[in-house]
Amino acid sequence: MAAANAPIAMREALTLTSLGINQQFVTFTHVTMESDKYICVRETSPQNSVVIIDMSMPNQPLRRPITADSALMNPTSRVLALKALIPGSTQDHLQIFNIELKAKMKSHQMPEQVVFWKWISSKLLGLVTQTSVYHWSIEGESTPQKMFDRTANLTGNQIINYRCDPSEKWLVLIGIAPGAPERPQLVKGNMQLFSVDQQRSQALEAHAASFATFKVSGIEKPSLLISFATKTMVGAQLVSRIHIIELGAQPGRPGFAKKAADLFFPPDFADDFPVAMQISSKYNLIYVITKLGLLFVYDLETATAVYRNRISPDPIFLTVDAPTTGGFYAVNRRGQVLLATVNESTIVPFVSNQLNNLELAVNLARRGNLPGAEGLVVQRFHELFSQMKYKEAADLAAESPKGILRTPDTVAKFQSVPVQPGQTSPLLQYFGTLLTKGKLNVFESLELSRLVVNQNKKNLLENWLAEDKLECSEELGDLVKTVDSDMALKIYIKARATPKVVAAFAERREFDKILIYSKQVGYTPDYLFLLQTILLSDPQGAVNFALMMSQLERGCPVDYNVITDLFLQRNMIREATAFLLDILKPNLPEHALLQTKVLEINLVTFPNVADAILANGMFSHYDRPRIAQLCEKAGLYMRALQHYTELNDIKRVVINTHAIEPQALVEFFGTLSREWALDCMKELLQVNMRGNLQIIVQVSKEYGEQLGVDSCVKLFESFKSYEGLYFFLGAYLSTSEDPEIHYKYIEAAAKTGQIKEVERVTRESNFYPPERTKNFLMEAKLPDARPLINVCDRHGFVPDLTHFLYVNNMLRYIEGYVQKVNPQNAPQVVGQLLDDDCPEDFIKGLILSVRSLLAVEPLVTECEKRNRLRLLTQFLEHLVSEGSQDVHVHNALGKIIIDTNNNPEHFLTTNPYYDSKVVGKYCEKRDPTLAVVAYKRGLCDDELINVTNKNSMFKPQARYVVERMDPELWLKVLDPENPFRRQLIDQVVSTALPESKNPEQVSATVKAFMTADLPHELIELLEKIVLQNSAFSGNPNLQNLLILTAIKADKSRVMDYINRLDNFDGPAVGEIAVGAELYEEAFAIFKKFNLNVQAVNVLLDHLRDIDRAVEFAARVEEDEVWSQVGMAQLREGLVSDAIQSFIKANDATQYNEVINVASNVKAYEDLVKYLHMVRKKVKEQRVDSELIYSYARLDRLGDIEDFIISPNLANLQTVGDRLFDDSLYEAAKIIFTHISNWARLASTLVKIHQYQAAVDAARKANNSRTWKEVCFACVDAEEFRLAQICGLNVIVQVDDLEEVSQYYQNRGCFVELISLMESGLGLERAHMGIFTELGTLYAKYRPEKLMEHLKLFVTRINIPKLIRVCDEQQHWQELTFLYIQYDEYDNAAATMMSHSPEAWDHMQFKDVAVKVANVELYYKATHFYLQEHPEYISDLLNVLATRIDHTRVVDIMRKAGQLSLVKPYMVAVQSANNAAVNEALNGLYIEDEDYERLRESIDMYDNFDQMSMAQRIEKHELLEMRRVAAYVYKRAGRWKQSVALSKKDNLYKDAMETASQSGDRDLAEELLTFFVDKGKKECFAACLYTCYDLIRADVAVELAWMHGMMDFCVPYLLQFIREYTTKVDDLVKDKIEATEEKRSKESEEKEVVAQQNMYAQLLPLALPPPPVPGVNGFAPGMGMPTMSGMPPMGGGYGMPPLSGGYGMPSMSSI
Repeated sequence: MAAANAPIAMREALTLTSLGINQQFVTFTHVTMESDKYICVRETSPQNSVVIIDMSMPNQPLRRPITADSALMNPTSRVLALKALIPGSTQDHLQIFNIELKAKMKSHQMPEQVVFWKWISSKLLGLVTQTSVYHWSIEGESTPQKMFDRTANLTGNQIINYRCDPSEKWLVLIGIAPGAPERPQLVKGNMQLFSVDQQRSQALEAHAASFATFKVSGIEKPSLLISFATKTMVGAQLVSRIHIIELGAQPGRPGFAKKAADLFFPPDFADDFPVAMQISSKYNLIYVITKLGLLFVYDLETATAVYRNRISPDPIFLTVDAPTTGGFYAVNRRGQVLLATVNESTIVPFVSNQLNNLELAVNLARRGNLPGAEGLVVQRFHELFSQMKYKEAADLAAESPKGILRTPDTVAKFQSVPVQPGQTSPLLQYFGTLLTKGKLNVFESLELSRLVVNQNKKNLLENWLAEDKLECSEELGDLVKTVDSDMALKIYIKARATPKVVAAFAERREFDKILIYSKQVGYTPDYLFLLQTILLSDPQGAVNFALMMSQLERGCPVDYNVITDLFLQRNMIREATAFLLDILKPNLPEHALLQTKVLEINLVTFPNVADAILANGMFSHYDRPRIAQLCEKAGLYMRALQHYTELNDIKRVVINTHAIEPQALVEFFGTLSREWALDCMKELLQVNMRGNLQIIVQVSKEYGEQLGVDSCVKLFESFKSYEGLYFFLGAYLSTSEDPEIHYKYIEAAAKTGQIKEVERVTRESNFYPPERTKNFLMEAKLPDARPLINVCDRHGFVPDLTHFLYVNNMLRYIEGYVQKVNPQNAPQVVGQLLDDDCPEDFIKGLILSVRSLLAVEPLVTECEKRNRLRLLTQFLEHLVSEGSQDVHVHNALGKIIIDTNNNPEHFLTTNPYYDSKVVGKYCEKRDPTLAVVAYKRGLCDDELINVTNKNSMFKPQARYVVERMDPELWLKVLDPENPFRRQLIDQVVSTALPESKNPEQVSATVKAFMTADLPHELIELLEKIVLQNSAFSGNPNLQNLLILTAIKADKSRVMDYINRLDNFDGPAVGEIAVGAELYEEAFAIFKKFNLNVQAVNVLLDHLRDIDRAVEFAARVEEDEVWSQVGMAQLREGLVSDAIQSFIKANDATQYNEVINVASNVKAYEDLVKYLHMVRKKVKEQRVDSELIYSYARLDRLGDIEDFIISPNLANLQTVGDRLFDDSLYEAAKIIFTHISNWARLASTLVKIHQYQAAVDAARKANNSRTWKEVCFACVDAEEFRLAQICGLNVIVQVDDLEEVSQYYQNRGCFVELISLMESGLGLERAHMGIFTELGTLYAKYRPEKLMEHLKLFVTRINIPKLIRVCDEQQHWQELTFLYIQYDEYDNAAATMMSHSPEAWDHMQFKDVAVKVANVELYYKATHFYLQEHPEYISDLLNVLATRIDHTRVVDIMRKAGQLSLVKPYMVAVQSANNAAVNEALNGLYIEDEDYERLRESIDMYDNFDQMSMAQRIEKHELLEMRRVAAYVYKRAGRWKQSVALSKKDNLYKDAMETASQSGDRDLAEELLTFFVDKGKKECFAACLYTCYDLIRADVAVELAWMHGMMDFCVPYLLQFIREYTTKVDDLVKDKIEATEEKRSKESEEKEVVAQQNMYAQLLPLALPPPPVPGVNGFAPGMGMPTMSGMPPMGGGYGMPPLSGGYGMPSMSSI
């Protein structure tokens, strides 16, 4: 059976291996699939991980590094359950994680091992142990709850499934066990069914089971069913059955009858058994899946077999339900995830045609709403109806597939059934059945609602609408509105009857909902009418409604001006303002007129509102000049200023300061330009300077930077307003740094008498010009001198201040300044007073008055400049007596003592407070000796060196430098640039150093000489100290220094010093000698101190004398010395000698270097000896490895075998690889055999041509690379039998298959390659690549076998790849076959047409053609068949009839002149009423003179050019053809032509019928006249009868009387008289009834008036009578209605006006 026609469709959803999952992990223990949402795979290599595959995006697997024994994904959410065995125990640790939140939800440690677990719902895990079954909820903190114990029949079973029913009341556990001894290969299945309510178990034999619910007809509650499949041995017979049983059935009550059916296993599948069962709730089908891939499909209700097929060539181990598709997923061992679904378009036809089970087909169609059983359902419905089984017929109609029976005809059929007394109406039964099944359609809802409304059962409608049982429509709303307007509104809304919804909202005055609803549905109501209606009753509501209109997405449907005018016409200023303010919020340019309007109306009526609007600043596009004028008129001067743009207008308005808030006016000035602002300020000062000064000052302060401070100052100065200037500049003083501002402020403050402010500013400000300010204050001569004192003190004008005050006899201010303001400036004051010849007494008194506050240094400087230092003697001695330690005091006193020569040496050596530099400098020109004393006391190095050099005092200098011990000082005096260095050195060597007994001084001196790089002078100095028996002769440091200095300066003295001195540091000095290349001296030093290793190193490394070193080593006989000699020999390449030296030294530390060098020179004999010595001392891997390698190099294979079986540390793998790389294959063979490295052993055996042994080794290695290597080697050696053995193990790996094939083909081994691939087909691990590659080889080398291969294995080959190969090799038949199998029907069709001799087959082409997607191929196929196979073209077109353009096909055939070939096709498609087809067929009928078919075609299909065809055949020689022409004219409305043609051919009956149908009186009377003229009396009578309605009686009688045919006219006259008599009788009757109706209405009106008058008499006189609808009043909510629905009294189609004539006016006009 073709896959397209199969009732079950299979497709590959994905392949696990394509997602990077290794084939070895596609097993029952590693793969879990709990629902159709997720697949979970557990990997254990290369690392432990869990792969989660979301079926909605399978190409993005989530891989997480997780170690677990099992992993389950939750059926619905991203929750992962993990199970792992606790090491060293039989307990399992369970954990549940939320992957999205990355959090652990719960965990639990089971006391026993869980052998199987499964999600039985989204919230519940089922856990199966060896003894019991538990349920564990993921919610809360609960632990697993035990449900039941396992029965004995499950002991030793492998649990494969566990399930529960939706209510969790029934549980089933399934396991499998080995088969019976007589047939062990047949696996035995066991099942335990447990009832939670009854707490009982039942043991059964079953391999698979599943729960389901089924609604049994006639029973309200669904039944719970269990279905299970068994396969057991009963005696010697194998029995396979499926059972369906109801659970919880009550005895004695109707329920589901137990069902059972056989499972038919093919002979090849005798040992196969069911592994899974899934039940589709969508179609009520049971899927039974076996291990070997068989699928059994059974009907749940009847247990009828529906379908059986093999769906997978590989074993299936996992299935899961796919509820959305009604199918299931299955996973096989290859890693394919297969999806099985019901083929909805074929399953019902399959059951009805193939299985010939009509009842099952109908039931499937009903339950699953499937196509294909329409005719059966309709037939069954009519049968039930005819049998009066209305209930069954209603059920069938309600569940009819695609609703084919839910039509008005069905409703009418039920309505036509008479209702029997005491029984329910069949129509109500039908509607009741529909309501229980689901929702009614539009017609059904309307008919049912009409019944309910007529019975006034509104509550039923409400319930059905709430339950969404009715399909809402406009007609249904109209019907319901008569009883409930609210319900009708809901129906209108659901039915989207927008006009009715809007009308309903309007009636309910819910206008806001109109806008909302209209926006939702995109409807546009009459907004203007609605707004006018609302204005009449609710102005505020009208505003809200208008605002809502303005917020519509497409803009306001009514112009804003129109809306505004509506408000203003009714004087609704506030409402209009509210509306405009809201809509004008966006402040758009196009709203300029509206902005102006809203401001105008409020400035005129409510100025305060306009002011508030302007204050908000929400408008910017209105007419500003117009608004400015209105603001000025309304007294809103501030707003007017903000809107005027002309300076004159602004100046006119701005002077109204009395009516303008000052702050607002100040802010307004900030909006003006600089020039305009200054003009306005000037205007204000001119109008009222005193009143407006404060405003001007405030403006100047606020906008001084914009206006310019200078301009403001000039403005105030122009009006001589120093007060304004004072206040203005005062605001800027604290922030300004402009000197001019500060000066002007001081000036203004001084002129306004603000002396304190002047004093403050001069004291605090740092920015006024000091010179100008000082001069101004001196000229102003203020009564208070403090401002001047502040300026002069802060800016250094103290002499000028002193002179001013002294000259002006203001001595009191001088004393106050010195004593209180700034005593530190007293020296300047004293100096100026001395210059002004002030008396000394005043000066001394002034100095003594401040004493300690006085700065001594500047005072001394001032006095010393003027040679008046002695003036301070009394002052200084007074300070000293008070204990002053001020250095300046003592400096000044020392200078006075030196000048007076009052024992200066005593002062210089005993006074600790003076400054040595100052006093020493003072002494240099007076007495250098005193200067040296002062400098030495203060450690003034530079000054002392300078004064001693200048005066040639080198001996004091030398003593000072030696005693000082300062490296920097030594560096300075020993500088080569110092011209006095030689004199100093001589004094140091001859005097200063010999005098010293301090070793630190000696050390410092020596270091200084070394630092100054004076080696010869240093040697001279050291020889004098060390070699001349001084106190420092035995000092080791000095001895070291002497030798080192000699090494540096005079190498010839070094050997002498070595021999003479014994107390130096030999090792250190020896190393230094080596560094100085004094190798013999260094050897002598090391030898003198018995440092033999260092000595031999000198001989080896520096003197390069190995012989001398060997001699020295033999003399000292030290191991370390021999080691050094050995290393040197090794470096020189004397390998044998070096090895002998290492052996003498018994040194194994250098084995790496020895091995490397010996290997390079291939000295393996010596190396073996050395390695034997090394092994005794060192246990290292490399030693043993190198020993084996050396044996191999020496071909000592026996020693290798002896060595590797003895204890050793050799890395045999590395050694073997090295031997292999160096082509030492025999030795490598020994190594690889010993370590069982079969892969490398195989490679080695290949090298030595031992192919059989290599194959055996490869079999043990069993890895792809080794198999491939041996295979290729065998191919090269033409050992094809062995190559095939290897190749079979390689080609099962997909990645290596192509390489093997290419290798064979490159060497021309095509036959052997094909043999290899054919052998590979039978492998258990055979994959798609093998089948594909074999197909490729057949295509290239054995094309005769290609088609057979394709047909056998089409499901297992890579079709796209083989398509390319067949295309390249031009195998067109095979290519077509592949295209069809790959569903590329377009390419298949194109190939068959392009290569028809080989590829074309008519039946196959028909099957392909109906499936192509490219429409152009249909027409290409038409041309193809027309050219090559015209005999089949009609058959092809019939197949393509529903897919092709018939007009185009007819054009193609007409151009080819072969229309007759496709006549059967055109007849078949004529039902489409296509013009081209109709005309082509009609043409063929005309050619064939087949008038019957032509007439039939014309009657049934009218889409053709009727006039053209009529004109074509109206002159046809055949009468019937001309009759058809007349018929066509009649159909086209050409009555005269039709009648004329009929008369011409004497077809009078046709002519009369045509005239009668035309409705043309003239044509009928003309035909009547024709018959009279021709004397056709019988035709005359027949025409009167046929055209009775058209012929006038007088014409007929006149013609009959004049031509003697009255006898033939009598029947017509009798009929005419009878007709008109009946009409008159009817008119008389109608008039009588109208008169009676008029009288009854008049009587009713009189009664109404009488009742009204009676009601009025009962009311109080003060109250008017209530209005009566229709009488002199208005009905509620209406306009001017008429009375009881009648037309107005003034006229209409009812009663005439009361005036009774045309002259008097009607009552409506009075």
